Amino acid sequence: MTTKTVGEALVDGLKARGVSCVFGIPGVHTVELYRGLAASAIRHVTPRHEQGAGFMADGYARVSGQPGVAFVITGPGLTNTLTPMAQARADSVPVLVVSGVNASTTLGKGLGHLHELPDQHALAKTVALTSEHVARPEELEPALDRAFTPFAIARPGPTHIQIPLDVTGTASLNGISRPAEVQAAPDPVKIAEAAKRLSAAGKVVILTGGGAKTAGQHLQALAEQLDAPVVQTVNARGLMHGHPLTVPASPSLQAVRKLIEDADCVLALGTELGPTDYDMYATGSMAAMPGLIRVDICVGQLARREAELAIQGNADVAIAALLDAMPGTAKQSEGSTRAEHTRTAALEEIGPDYRQQVEVLNAMRAAVPNALMVGDSTQPIYAGNLYYDHDRAGGWFNAATGYGALGYGIPAAIGAAIADPSAHVVCIAGDGGAQFSLPEVMVAVDESLPVTFVIWNNRGYGEIASSMKAVDVTVVGCDPTPPDFAATAQSFGIPYSRARMTPQAVAAALQECAARGTPSILEIDVTGPAPG
Repeated sequence: MTTKTVGEALVDGLKARGVSCVFGIPGVHTVELYRGLAASAIRHVTPRHEQGAGFMADGYARVSGQPGVAFVITGPGLTNTLTPMAQARADSVPVLVVSGVNASTTLGKGLGHLHELPDQHALAKTVALTSEHVARPEELEPALDRAFTPFAIARPGPTHIQIPLDVTGTASLNGISRPAEVQAAPDPVKIAEAAKRLSAAGKVVILTGGGAKTAGQHLQALAEQLDAPVVQTVNARGLMHGHPLTVPASPSLQAVRKLIEDADCVLALGTELGPTDYDMYATGSMAAMPGLIRVDICVGQLARREAELAIQGNADVAIAALLDAMPGTAKQSEGSTRAEHTRTAALEEIGPDYRQQVEVLNAMRAAVPNALMVGDSTQPIYAGNLYYDHDRAGGWFNAATGYGALGYGIPAAIGAAIADPSAHVVCIAGDGGAQFSLPEVMVAVDESLPVTFVIWNNRGYGEIASSMKAVDVTVVGCDPTPPDFAATAQSFGIPYSRARMTPQAVAAALQECAARGTPSILEIDVTGPAPG
């Protein structure tokens, strides 16, 4: 019987835990990982940069619901992946980064070895929820268990495993993985108390975050039972699309803040109540939340903002338990009227420029229903984060909140397309942000993915330039010259289209791109002459 190496055992361990795709760039320090990968049924996708690998893993995880996995080399491979790990941590996305590290006898000695860092393990720990160093073969299985545990029972985020060069190729030991830990059910006493308070309240408002994005059916039933408007943060968009009780608008807007403050009981579900959602304009304060009841999977998160009642648990499970504890008769509290008034006021509040961009987003949604819209930090994404009602739960996500990493959109859209081959994916990136990760488009070509890369071309960092002007700072550094995107598409061997920035023109062009079922670039030229 052939003895497997630690690298091969690692791949077996990933496969046993449900991993079916790995994003990575092979290098001399990960050769032994690929010995196991080639013989497995795990799909390998090759990005053009390790940052792309991390963002692809992020997009894959958000759509599939399974951890996204990246293989990277020692040193620069790991440091290039720290930015995606930080974005995943900010947005609670389950991503596992597996890296090599220099031989055990050299670590921390500064001997000048290839890809050497003073302390790679310590560096990864600053971002990862857990970083595991596998010093001996028998440590592999426990390390995998610890890396996967946060994905199952806690607030997810990035984890990391590193294996020294002198360990990956050695003979493995037959490890037995411990059974997966089971998430504890919400405290029934607290659920009963929450149900009592919500039933007694006259005007309930529900706040939803990314932790509730899989709870759509139960959430709608609870909202209708309580006649409560449902405010969605960016990562919750798509919940209750078009419903009379939905409020697909940022809780940073004054109109939404008023809705929240006028309530007599606020129920916050799977939302960290962070400033990039609740204080986007950096006023230093968030809306007062009367009678706040919080449900969150993370104990630490619950401790960061005081609530009258805090319940630890999965949002979907907790909502189902609340419904079971509620009386049978639905409330009548003019919830639909309150929601409609807030939607109208919020849309007015964002101003004419952003309203125009929201109109374009609405037209894009109508042109390609049920698409995954993945964004970078660019003006239509900022507009949509303030106000936009997507038609697919979990189908609107971007890097403009939380960590706010530029270059996210293109690789994350590729990861999303791999996670759901049946969906059309629309990537929305500015010309500036697109230049962070433009080569990754070739991955979509290699993998034959139906992604339309929509480039919002205002010939620079338009949002930053506006911010500088708003505080009387002379605009400097905001005008990087964009490439010729038509020529770029031609060099990639993919179709190219260009459209005016009007709802009708963008929708027609997007529909044509989507119908091809292939990668394509659609340029929206915001500043130039309309195409003839």
